[in-house]
Amino acid sequence: MALIGVAGAGKTYTALSIAQHLGEKIAVIDTERGSASKYSDQFDFDVLEIETYSPKTYIEAMEAAEEAGYDVLVIDSLSHAWVGKDGALEQVDKAARRTQSGNNFGAWRDVTPQHNAMVDAMISSKMHIIGTMRAKTEYVQEKDPKSGRTTIRKVGMAPIQRDGLEYEFDVVADLDADNNFIVGKTRCPQLSGAVVNRAGREVARTLKNWLTDGAQVDAPRAEPRAEAPKPQPKAAKPAPAPAPVEAEDDFEADDVDAVHCDCGIPAKYVRGKSGAGWVCGHVGTEEPTCGFRMKEAPIEVADDPFAEEAPEPKVHLNGAHG
Repeated sequence: MALIGVAGAGKTYTALSIAQHLGEKIAVIDTERGSASKYSDQFDFDVLEIETYSPKTYIEAMEAAEEAGYDVLVIDSLSHAWVGKDGALEQVDKAARRTQSGNNFGAWRDVTPQHNAMVDAMISSKMHIIGTMRAKTEYVQEKDPKSGRTTIRKVGMAPIQRDGLEYEFDVVADLDADNNFIVGKTRCPQLSGAVVNRAGREVARTLKNWLTDGAQVDAPRAEPRAEAPKPQPKAAKPAPAPAPVEAEDDFEADDVDAVHCDCGIPAKYVRGKSGAGWVCGHVGTEEPTCGFRMKEAPIEVADDPFAEEAPEPKVHLNGAHG
């Protein structure tokens, strides 16, 4: 996250206020000569005050904070890496003075990779990073429509850093003189166009929900080597339904005198204590049955003589045992 504002807009305070709700261990790189320490009674953090602002110094500080296990790093401020002592612009000026022509074009060949490395260190870090940047200050005259009085107001312009650096961040917000957190660019849809006064817990909670949304994706596994297919047990299949009869020629010789149900297939003969007879041959299959019934006189038996021969499950029709 980048926080951009003029002096007095509350960049340091806002960064610490958001940071305390993003993680437990907070580190601060302080380039403002101890300004962050003035808030040590309100926030719990560790601070590193640096006195030289080379991009390499920022990289070393970020690496040290990550190795120490900090969750959030506040860089206050990133503007010094551009215009401060040993910053990018000062390094270019020194290199240009060492040449006879005084041309600084060649000096950028050495300085630009350092600055790019600092940006890459921020992007690839596992910590949450909140960087503050000073805004170029401009004064404007405004006339109060009610009183008619003219007042002078200080406004912030572009950040003091390399052009386009703000696009490297997930969230870029401007801070005005009234401590309003005004989101100008964000990859978090919930913060798009947000304006929050004295930002802190609410912004941090929105960011945490956004960053932790979704499911973890497992690493792709190597494709297994092709092996011969193993035989799989076959599931029991229901007995196929008898094929419908289209003509008398389709029957075997022994089936000529067979009883047929209304749907044209051989009927099934069922027996039991309460009687015996023929029913639709589709009974017990998945095919629809017709209403065919042909009963015989009841047979008196002590036990069911067909109990051992009956398939499972048994079919019970009109009280008869199948």
